[in-house]
Amino acid sequence: MRWDDLFADLEAQTQALLVAERDAEVAELTRLETSRLQLVNRLRPAVGAAVRVRCLGGMALAGRISAVGAGWLLLDEGGGREALLAAAAVTSVAGLGRLSAVPGSALDGGLGIGHALRAVARDRSVLRACLTDSTVLDGTLDRVGSDFVDFAVHAAGEPRRREDVREILVLPISALAALRRDS
Repeated sequence: MRWDDLFADLEAQTQALLVAERDAEVAELTRLETSRLQLVNRLRPAVGAAVRVRCLGGMALAGRISAVGAGWLLLDEGGGREALLAAAAVTSVAGLGRLSAVPGSALDGGLGIGHALRAVARDRSVLRACLTDSTVLDGTLDRVGSDFVDFAVHAAGEPRRREDVREILVLPISALAALRRDS
């Protein structure tokens, strides 16, 4: 009887060690997988979710994520207002939940902020540009380069007319926090 108890105890200890080893391995693999996530992986599953976003320059926005790309997100602020945010200028996002998309998918390196900015420039929308240094400008995107935009400054809410343009500013894309427009 004592031998049976001894072997049963040894078997239980072995099983406990195997379970602890497996749990440690799963935890390490989870940490490794999480380390591969990018912001785009956290944002993609949240399309349609209500979030609060803070950006460099102290700007805070709230709305529903309507689209996400590599380096940007589009926020529907409601009331016909949208904001295109540069992911590099985002300092926090509240309301995402726990879901993440699989890292390394085609969308991670897909349509970048340059693509989104070129679409806005083609649209000729009147914008409010919020920069990372808290500067706010009203106007229209004229051109989009690889790392800059030409921004025609003119009166808020007015379409771009040559005679109404006060100046053309060349803005590094890295200086953009958000472009807001009313639809």
